[in-house]
Amino acid sequence: MDIRALRRPYEVRWAKKEEWVPAMEMIWRTFLLYEGKEYPEKGVQHFFDFITGFELYEAFLEGEYLLMVALDGDRLIGAGTVRDGNHLSLLFVDEAYHRLGVGSSILKKLCDYVKTESREQRMSLEAAPEAVDFYKKQGFCAICPEMEISGIRLTPMEKVF
Repeated sequence: MDIRALRRPYEVRWAKKEEWVPAMEMIWRTFLLYEGKEYPEKGVQHFFDFITGFELYEAFLEGEYLLMVALDGDRLIGAGTVRDGNHLSLLFVDEAYHRLGVGSSILKKLCDYVKTESREQRMSLEAAPEAVDFYKKQGFCAICPEMEISGIRLTPMEKVF
């Protein structure tokens, strides 16, 4: 069955503790399909170490690393995180749900949170090359040219509210 034909409503909400691992698994699969094939081994390993490190999970449990998820029934189809009050750290959508508005929905809720709850005036992020156009459509602007850090190519961007 073609998932795009379903187009049923999906839920976007803060993650529960038990959703951390499925979210990181979906993020890893999606990373490997898109960014991972473009990065050197060093960059792929750096990303894997980042999302599987205990420090990140511990920060999530302590409420310092916020995770929002999108669910289609019981299936986790997207995830986005915020750290340091206003920095989008990860935004990934399961491949079967690309171009259905899932990423935009997660990003909108995270921006609303940053603006109203954190009372920040801007949101920052570091976009993968394939994601720059998506973020531009969402109102983000590049604040520096593309760079490489630990084998990961990224473009620093921000959105002013």
